[in-house]
Amino acid sequence: MKRKVLSALLSVAMIATMLVGCGNSASDAPAAETPAESEAPAEEAAPAEDAAEGESAAAPAGEGGLIGVAMPTKDLQRWNQDGSNMEAQLKEAGYEVDLQYAANDIQTQVSQIENMISNGCKLLVIASIDGDSLGTVLAQAKEAGVPVIAYDRLIMNSDAVSYYATFDNYMVGTVQGEYIRDALDLENAEGPFNIELITGDPGDNNARFFFGGAMDVLQPYIDSGKLVVKSGQVSFEECATANWATEAAQSRFDAIIASNYSDGTTLHAVLASNDSTALGVANSLAANYTGEYPVLTGQDCDIASVKNMIAGKQSMSVFKDTRDLATQVVKMVDAIMKGGEAPVNDTESYDNGTGVIPSYLCEPVFADVNNYKELLIDSGYYTEADLQ
Repeated sequence: MKRKVLSALLSVAMIATMLVGCGNSASDAPAAETPAESEAPAEEAAPAEDAAEGESAAAPAGEGGLIGVAMPTKDLQRWNQDGSNMEAQLKEAGYEVDLQYAANDIQTQVSQIENMISNGCKLLVIASIDGDSLGTVLAQAKEAGVPVIAYDRLIMNSDAVSYYATFDNYMVGTVQGEYIRDALDLENAEGPFNIELITGDPGDNNARFFFGGAMDVLQPYIDSGKLVVKSGQVSFEECATANWATEAAQSRFDAIIASNYSDGTTLHAVLASNDSTALGVANSLAANYTGEYPVLTGQDCDIASVKNMIAGKQSMSVFKDTRDLATQVVKMVDAIMKGGEAPVNDTESYDNGTGVIPSYLCEPVFADVNNYKELLIDSGYYTEADLQ
């Protein structure tokens, strides 16, 4: 399936939009967070983020105006990094920032956005929890003349969305699929090889792009019999993971291993769309599987998953440098706030049900044990100590 076709299917079939993805593994969730969270508990603290979730991050008055930044949760490491990078770069550009985390609770996010509008935010950057649940509050934003940039997750069925900024989500999936193809040498090896599939939240628009990109690479091998999904679970709905939750991924894989691989059958590969689901798979493998370790994909380069890569428990993770995405969003904010049009590089792929949303797509790359030091440490994204 091609991106345009997938995008058209999304606008008809999608029920609502994690990484996450990325989107992703966990970092310490503050005690002040009260709504029930079903995502993976945090294991590593993300750098430079100390604002309590559900509270506005402190920000000095900015000459450029007040910008509202709504993030879904602090319970996944990548959102902490997205939020802190966005806040730092917006402040450096001269803006005041109202940064909020919604504890993965839809109504909390709606209330936070309502407050941002009433408090005079001039523009909103929103990473939605559920991309189909913000129509009413975004109608308020449109009425108030407040532009909206959907961040990393496309907000569906709202004509209030001005722009979309994300990584190339279809490419994320193709990178994962190609990694499995090359690791198993599917072009040349006789096979067959056993593979299982796990993707993200059905309410996250990105999850279908990730899964679709990967399956466009892998499906021909499944159709030919070179790849075999012994569980029989191959559709997006069968492979989805609510809230990208590590526990849900682990529980599903516990059942898959018990039913299909407990007799010594080799599991050669697992397509996991992000690091929080990959972590669930790794936990399940450690507890239930004694065979040759499979190729295991991921996304976001969360600390726990990078440690697993180093330890040989995860093969790769798609690296999406949130500093680059924050830089691009600041450029978009600047252009809009100065009365111009935001820079975009895609005007075809992302239809949110009201029309195609002009988008800027950053390009992802993969990290594995061979190049993670160059990508993650030498670039300053992590330190050596972070990964010990």
